[in-house]
Amino acid sequence: MSRLDESRVLRLEKLHSLEKAGVQPYPAKSERTTTIVQAINNFQAYEDSKKMITVSGRIRSVRRHGGSSFYDLEDGTGSFQIFCKLDRLGKEKYEQLRDCIDTGDIVEFTGTVFKTKQGQPTLDATTYHLLAKALRAMPEAHFGLKDVETRLRKRYLDLAVNPKTRDLFVKKSIFWQAIRSFMIKNGFLEVETPVLENVPGGAEAEPFITHHNTLHRDLFLRISLELPLKRLLVGGYEKVFEIGRIFRNEGISTEHLQDYTQLEFYWSYADYHQLMEFVQRLYREVIKKVTGSLVVVNNNQTIDWKKAWVKYDYYNEFKKYTGCNLEKATDEELRQFAKKQGITLETYVGRGRLIDAIYKKCVRPKLVQPGFLMDPPAVVEPLAKRRVDAPDRVQRFQVVAWGTELGKGFSELNDPLDQRKRFEEQMSLRAAGDKEAQRLDEDYLEALEYGMPPAAGFGLSERLFAVIMDKPVRETVLFPPMKEYEKETHESN
Repeated sequence: MSRLDESRVLRLEKLHSLEKAGVQPYPAKSERTTTIVQAINNFQAYEDSKKMITVSGRIRSVRRHGGSSFYDLEDGTGSFQIFCKLDRLGKEKYEQLRDCIDTGDIVEFTGTVFKTKQGQPTLDATTYHLLAKALRAMPEAHFGLKDVETRLRKRYLDLAVNPKTRDLFVKKSIFWQAIRSFMIKNGFLEVETPVLENVPGGAEAEPFITHHNTLHRDLFLRISLELPLKRLLVGGYEKVFEIGRIFRNEGISTEHLQDYTQLEFYWSYADYHQLMEFVQRLYREVIKKVTGSLVVVNNNQTIDWKKAWVKYDYYNEFKKYTGCNLEKATDEELRQFAKKQGITLETYVGRGRLIDAIYKKCVRPKLVQPGFLMDPPAVVEPLAKRRVDAPDRVQRFQVVAWGTELGKGFSELNDPLDQRKRFEEQMSLRAAGDKEAQRLDEDYLEALEYGMPPAAGFGLSERLFAVIMDKPVRETVLFPPMKEYEKETHESN
């Protein structure tokens, strides 16, 4: 029998002993009157008044001294010391506490507060009640839960023993709250659009497929929020946004997951130049609220987001780091360059994905300072409006920093005929075998034919949060998808 199994058997025996003694080990109600942070903040008043308070939480440690014991109790607000004495609790209750209550158990203690000789704020317990008997021992924060895979698979343990992990997800909540607040403050209407779609669109990605039993048809989990939101512009809304989950059946990396949260917003009568100024303000406000500063470190590289952002020209940066002139380079020349860089692509891949693959491998990692990478080839972005002075390029920018993409925006394509042509080009790539090429959406094209005003659109994902926290994205997700396995290979304590 393993050490973990032995521990569980002992705890089960203690559980049965408590039940035989008439103790309900999982009561429905707590009598807590005071959180630990309230006990700390109001300590002097409670001490002066001798007020009886009840605190509840998980026992983290115990120190026994003859007929007395000290417990460290932790709730979601902090940690507090509990003092229990045999002659105060009575022989039966004290022995029950000593013999059947373990670290990890959730208990409430009632008493008055005082300071020990060492000046430690403490609750002098007059009684206690078990709220939840833990049948498994909690791992040691620094010794038993170091393995990343275990922490991600058993995130509840990671949260329970690592305050830094709990704080990370508090910050993530602040991240989305700050975005939502900024959008509403600037006159945008928050909306919800369907997760299940007839035609997945708005991005180049392979979708997940599900089946709708009542409709007797397959549907797709959305890969973007874009096309439904732009239909709302046709319907007369001028500023809309959604913060929602999207799903892409693609690989996992330090920057990619299959399902994640994304913000997208669309702004009628604006273009991508107005959008850039707006996005700078959005990022600065959000980063400041999350981190407390505009100076952020990632991978030992420090960036000051308050400084003026660089405007990178896509063609110039591409030529600078690859030597390839996108105005002249043929598909075959680009393919040969990609091959020399170790970039493997299927023969059916079109010029747009070929350029994008080279860019991601050779150019993007060099773009460290915050900036806008502007005006890529039209073949790279099927949904953006063309530049009037350079029709082969589109009015798009990507927010880049630390060598990665942290958002994307453009002047939206509202010409239904041009949009149809570009969808058809994408469909020809799909026919050749490109599963990530965009689909032709007849309903969306019909909506455009009723007239969509000129507009700007933008999207960012939780990758931005991961980057400013200097962590791989899956470590900033509460329960990331993991490979299936038959048996735990790492013990939790």
